[in-house]
Amino acid sequence: MFLCPVCHTPLDSGLKTRRCINGHCFDRAAQGGYVNLLPSNRRGSSLPGDSPAMCRARTLFLEKGYYGVLRDTLCDIVTQFPAAALLDAGCGEGYYTAALAKAFHEAGKTVKILGIDLSKAALRHAGRQCPDGEFAVASLFELPLKDGSVDVITHLFAPMCEKEFRRVLSDGGTLVTVKPGAEHLWGLKEALYEKPYPNEEDEIVYDGFQWMGRIIADDEITVQTNGDLRALYQMTPYAWKTAKNAAEQLLSRDTLTTKIEFLIDLYMAV
Repeated sequence: MFLCPVCHTPLDSGLKTRRCINGHCFDRAAQGGYVNLLPSNRRGSSLPGDSPAMCRARTLFLEKGYYGVLRDTLCDIVTQFPAAALLDAGCGEGYYTAALAKAFHEAGKTVKILGIDLSKAALRHAGRQCPDGEFAVASLFELPLKDGSVDVITHLFAPMCEKEFRRVLSDGGTLVTVKPGAEHLWGLKEALYEKPYPNEEDEIVYDGFQWMGRIIADDEITVQTNGDLRALYQMTPYAWKTAKNAAEQLLSRDTLTTKIEFLIDLYMAV
């Protein structure tokens, strides 16, 4: 389903390379099987997207099941919508992508699963997590997909690109966004800051979409080991904006109990 980023014609499904009718050719990665469709003049850096260290941290933490409440709620919601193709926009290491693919399969539904991210390190893991999915390095602001070619877009903690999302969604298709709730990781914030601040919970309206409602997924978790706590810290924005002494105090702990809270907003393409 991916398009050539040069001439915007369909790519074939070659096992080692993806080629368009005009002869533009893109190799599949040996690890993960993703294809790099990000033009060199759009990269912004030699290694765009999340670093390998951040990807490892996120994988270690998520695979322990700490965010299971979000994974399970997301699967319950998304599998209710009719879909021939789903795009996980900003799919990262494919943790949620693989869970969605499994949920559709268990529901007896055949759905094409696509994932797009800027990070090669993330997509190497995503391809192994979800071997039946198709993955590409690409920008969410220039999706290598036809107009109206997907029925559901999942969008977790990634930049919002409503114009591109509306373009590639079919009429009546569904956009599912996830962002932190007001008290998400409150225990972590209390350990880092004297005066923790809540996250904003505004309902946002996007051009071309009708808001259909919000579902809250929340839980209380206890991070069980220092290694898991370090992984959680490294995968959050606090890792690069927290004072060194506060970070050291947090990371000297072996466990942490905290609330987690996610806002799942549903939009219909109109």
